[in-house]
Amino acid sequence: MPTMKTKKSARGRIKMSATGKVLRTQAGKSHLNGYKPRKRKRHLRGTTLADKTFVKTAVRMLQGN
Repeated sequence: MPTMKTKKSARGRIKMSATGKVLRTQAGKSHLNGYKPRKRKRHLRGTTLADKTFVKTAVRMLQGN
């Protein structure tokens, strides 16, 4: 059977937590930040849980780890 390989693009964008949940970074903070308030940018820091409809796909993309 062929080797399961990790999708390299997914490796940098999503990760699995210790309990098996899929974590992702929040969108909307990479550009055009000059007009966004500090509070909005502050709340976009860190990671959040991925949507349940994306979990199956994410796990499949990261299976090679």
